[in-house]
Amino acid sequence: MRAMFLVFAKGLFGVKMERVPRTLLAWLLAFWGIHLAQIQIQIAPFILYLMTGSVTAGVMWQALSSDTYVETMQNMLMMPFREKYFIFSYVSALGIYTFLTKTMGIMAIALAVCSWKGTELLGSILCTVSAILMTAFAYAAKKHRGMCAVWGGGVIAAAFLLWDSVFFLPVMAGNVLLAGMLLSGVDAYAFCFGTSSRKRCARSGKHVLIGRYLFRYLAAHKNYLANTAAMWMVACVLSVFLGKVEGVLVMPIGFAVLSLNTPICILLSCDPDLEQAVRFLPGQKTAFCVPYGLFIFLCNMTADLIFIGSWYLFNGGFLINGVQGTGGYVMITGVFFAMQSAVGSVLLEWFYPVRGWKIESDLWHHPRKYIVPVAMLLLAGVVWTIPKMAPVLLAALAVEVVVLLFLCRRC
Repeated sequence: MRAMFLVFAKGLFGVKMERVPRTLLAWLLAFWGIHLAQIQIQIAPFILYLMTGSVTAGVMWQALSSDTYVETMQNMLMMPFREKYFIFSYVSALGIYTFLTKTMGIMAIALAVCSWKGTELLGSILCTVSAILMTAFAYAAKKHRGMCAVWGGGVIAAAFLLWDSVFFLPVMAGNVLLAGMLLSGVDAYAFCFGTSSRKRCARSGKHVLIGRYLFRYLAAHKNYLANTAAMWMVACVLSVFLGKVEGVLVMPIGFAVLSLNTPICILLSCDPDLEQAVRFLPGQKTAFCVPYGLFIFLCNMTADLIFIGSWYLFNGGFLINGVQGTGGYVMITGVFFAMQSAVGSVLLEWFYPVRGWKIESDLWHHPRKYIVPVAMLLLAGVVWTIPKMAPVLLAALAVEVVVLLFLCRRC
């Protein structure tokens, strides 16, 4: 079991586990720096447990859905092995990686700004371990995911009702044992079912247009679709929250936030084989980047249209510099922001792809994803505060459309 664990752990933390001390030191410095700043925020233990558990479950699901170790697992599964050893080696490696790189950061920040006791720290660790094992079981036991959803809701309800009780720690410890027992009975091949979804998508789109490949790629990755659907839900919620804010930057802020759809903006970074093929073949720079930019624009524009529609439904109108504005100006602004964020995302992917990552979760949480939204926020101050900006936006959009049409003809 130790040998199996080291195979996966060295792939995540480096051959000599060099990433472990660096990560621990970074979180220790973050904790100590925030603690010395004497920032005090009241965080209820239940909220702390919910934060650590939900973040761990989300990142663990992303790690399990990653295609990074498909070939490694396929090679290992070709040789004789004990299923329980393989399962717990793989889940332990991903769980420790999730805890050290993501959950520990949340805990370091939360514990630095609030007063806490040893029991709350132990409760957070138990919630983290429970989330790791439950998520792994839910991923492998595909036929029982409905039961897993009820199980997860029951654990959250138990934490809410018992967080200040002496029964909380025993209940969470018992849940960890239950999750471990259930996980030991799953099929090891469930973690590596067939071939990679990315490779299936690539084969199916071998002789079709890039645009169709991108849509098939999105359809083959259900977590990407789930993130896109979540952005549409955020678009509805933003209209409610931002509608209560007085100011002239409200609508552009919404457009900037909705450009933060990470999965569709990292397609080259997350698929090195595709990037190598695109860069190697002649004429692929334009043939790939133009459809890719239009694909991102379509995704962004869909979220912006939902945001505009929900804003009109909940707030009844649009204020521009304190004056009731027209929907046409807002629509032009939405198209402009969707186009600029698409162009910025494609340029980043082409000139500055993310390399050196271990699993796709690293890409989803890479700081580079904030560059385009922050740029859009800065642009919002220019677009929304300067009067009579509509002609300028229309002219900029017209130039971009002409350039895109010219590039499409060359493809």
